[in-house]
Amino acid sequence: MPGKEIKPGKPGEPGEKHIIIGTAGHVDHGKTQLVKRLTGVDTDRLKEEKERGISIELGFAPLDLPSGLRAGLVDVPGHERFVKHMLAGAAGIDLVLLVVAADEGVMPQTREHLDIIQLLGIKKGIVVLTKKDLAEEDLLLLVEEEVRELTAGTSLADAPLVAVSSVTGEGIEELLALIDRMVQEVPEKEAAGRARLPIDRVFTIAGFGTVVTGTLFSGRIRVGDTLEVLPLRREVRVRNLQVHGVKVEEAWAGQRVAVNLSGVATQEIERGSVLAAPGYLTPSFRLDVQLRLLPHLDKGIKNWARVRFHLGTKEALGRVLLLETEELLPGEAAYAQMVMEEPVVAAARDRFVLRAYSPMYTIGGGEVIDPAAPKRRRFRSAEIEQLATRQKGSPQEVVLQVLASSAVPLAAGELEKKSGLLAEEAAAALESLQQEGKVTVLPVEGTPHFVHSSVYAEWQSDLGEALLRFHQQYPLRPGASKEEIRSRHFAFLPAKVFNALLQSWEERGVISVRGQSVAVAGHKPALSPEQEKMAELIRQRFREGGIQPPDAAALRSETGLKPEEMEELLGFCLQQGWLAKIGEGFYFDRETVEKAREALTAYLQEHGAVSVAEARDLLGGSRKYILPLLEYFDREKVTRRVGDKRVLYR
Repeated sequence: MPGKEIKPGKPGEPGEKHIIIGTAGHVDHGKTQLVKRLTGVDTDRLKEEKERGISIELGFAPLDLPSGLRAGLVDVPGHERFVKHMLAGAAGIDLVLLVVAADEGVMPQTREHLDIIQLLGIKKGIVVLTKKDLAEEDLLLLVEEEVRELTAGTSLADAPLVAVSSVTGEGIEELLALIDRMVQEVPEKEAAGRARLPIDRVFTIAGFGTVVTGTLFSGRIRVGDTLEVLPLRREVRVRNLQVHGVKVEEAWAGQRVAVNLSGVATQEIERGSVLAAPGYLTPSFRLDVQLRLLPHLDKGIKNWARVRFHLGTKEALGRVLLLETEELLPGEAAYAQMVMEEPVVAAARDRFVLRAYSPMYTIGGGEVIDPAAPKRRRFRSAEIEQLATRQKGSPQEVVLQVLASSAVPLAAGELEKKSGLLAEEAAAALESLQQEGKVTVLPVEGTPHFVHSSVYAEWQSDLGEALLRFHQQYPLRPGASKEEIRSRHFAFLPAKVFNALLQSWEERGVISVRGQSVAVAGHKPALSPEQEKMAELIRQRFREGGIQPPDAAALRSETGLKPEEMEELLGFCLQQGWLAKIGEGFYFDRETVEKAREALTAYLQEHGAVSVAEARDLLGGSRKYILPLLEYFDREKVTRRVGDKRVLYR
């Protein structure tokens, strides 16, 4: 992308705090002219905007403050038809300028924009009375009083108020100084977290390709990074970066960023898509939320109402599944699940806004609790309590609740994503809970995973019971197949996680693992007195048979054993090393096999090769048994086949 290259600043360095300031207010109240006066940039960039004199799309400009700090300034449209664009621009705002024209006072979109400011949780703001040059002093005082009545009980109740004229410049320096002072109080976004940028514009630049813009919510982006476009689930590479038209090698949370991407076409992305670190976020059709309706509505909403859902830069249609009531009344709050008509990308603790489906007006909003929620049942007190803990509990309570409801152990990154906790909050909570014995650490291929200790104990108990039943049913076997145990009792766990659990339990002395089998610790196959007699008879018959061993049918006839009983005894003899299984249905006395190996090796050392017929003459058995025996020696790498003969394996 064109642009002069500079070295990026770092958080914490003087003048390098990254803040987004946004305007809000009614149409034609002078927001764009104010931005132009503050920054020197005309954010009305569309021909239609020039002709109509109102902002339709979002406008962005850098704002250089007296302290030397450069903030990003977002000019949002005020017309009611373009509130969805206003909501897209409001994503990521740290400080809001609520603009009210001194010659008109509070108007419908002033009220709606203030509602949106509250719903999005924007805590800091300045009330700016514009067009001071068009209002007499008494009118200014009247409008100021009107604004104070409007903002009473909101986060802007005590906000400073400045009257300015974008035409004459009166009050502009005072406003800049006030902005400069207030941005120092705004906490920085999470630069240490994983990258997340809700996309508000997508376009193509000749010679560069796809470019997206947005406010970097968290983390940082570097040239060359691999990121993921969601909900497309497409990995892309960062070719170039710009911050306010200046080419940089790295962008930080809180900056307005333009990102040149390779690996995706412009038409594959739209406003509302999200650019994020791979694996960080999960598109979902269901989100658990706490929803609050605005108090001044004429009516509430009923269960399964269709609404317009706004989160970040995304607008999507969905339905409200009320979990606690049949109808939510104005001013009330309740837990609900948003059931979306298309996938939405969110994180826990995100703020959202709801607007009525038709006619369109803002009705409420709230906070995302679980961004990838399971299907919920209504009026279930246990589920409501879980949501309350997720939303309001301490970090330790939240971690325990997330782990208790998780079907699998979670790595630290997954836990952060599901809980909405910052990395340092989650780490501190996990350390505390481990010390208390409430969380168990499970290394999975070298990466620590975490599981609720009660869940870990429950899984251990389930495995123990399954193994005891197996040992009772098959007392002569050394253990159960690991894969069979997993598929029957732990199918919800990936194989690598199940193997890590087995290793953990073996280290604790609960089980023993031998190859691909697992048994209760201390288990040893044991024969009953009657089985001992049968096993000794079987061994004797195989010794007597030598290279012409008895078949299973003959043994069953002699012993009177059932097929499954015979199979178990043969298996036990294999475990003890008394017999060797040469092929399917072929068992030999182990000593006979070793003698055959010695004879065959000596023959091949002298003659170089042996045919089936020669081996039959050498060993004295029939072709029925000699051929499987030779194939067994091939598998054991004693011999290898060359044409119709065998030679020593080299």
